Amino acid sequence: QVQLVESGGGLVQPGGSLRLSCAASGTIFRISAMGWYRQAPGKERELVARIISTGSTNYADSVKGRFTISRDNAKNTVYLQMNSLKPEDTAVYYCNAKLSIDYWGKGTLVTVSS
Repeated sequence: QVQLVESGGGLVQPGGSLRLSCAASGTIFRISAMGWYRQAPGKERELVARIISTGSTNYADSVKGRFTISRDNAKNTVYLQMNSLKPEDTAVYYCNAKLSIDYWGKGTLVTVSS
């Protein structure tokens, strides 16, 4: 099993930045990919960014050029650096780890508002 704990959400003004962290523990050697998803009120959960075991990354079109996913293998932590935030980025952000099944964190709320 894998446990995921997110942190770093909060309230930020449009144009601002936040960095989310996701600390993984458990059978992490079996993780094939980790990612960040988000779910805004009344909308479906969507992929924001993902990093696979080789280090390759992919992003949703809506965040390309603004968000960066990275990982620190020594700390078993994945980060999401979010710059130039927009009100439409407001959502609960969830960390995901893919093994034979998906594991999810509890989520962290990001609110972009003036």
